[in-house]
Amino acid sequence: MLDWRSCSAVERVPGKVSGAWLFKGTRVPVSALFENLQVGATVDEFLAWFEGVDREQVDAVLKHAEAGLGVA
Repeated sequence: MLDWRSCSAVERVPGKVSGAWLFKGTRVPVSALFENLQVGATVDEFLAWFEGVDREQVDAVLKHAEAGLGVA
């Protein structure tokens, strides 16, 4: 499991969306990005579907995930 505490694009707020890691300033779980990418969605589609999430946040989350998994 990745440690999201050092990723500036996300936050966890007790009582908000069951304490899931969210894109900062939204109610969109980080897991929604990975679930959508897994089934073939593009980042552009994800951004269109999840209002309030911006490309910089998605880029930061993907970069953090890459680093955490040791993927270059």
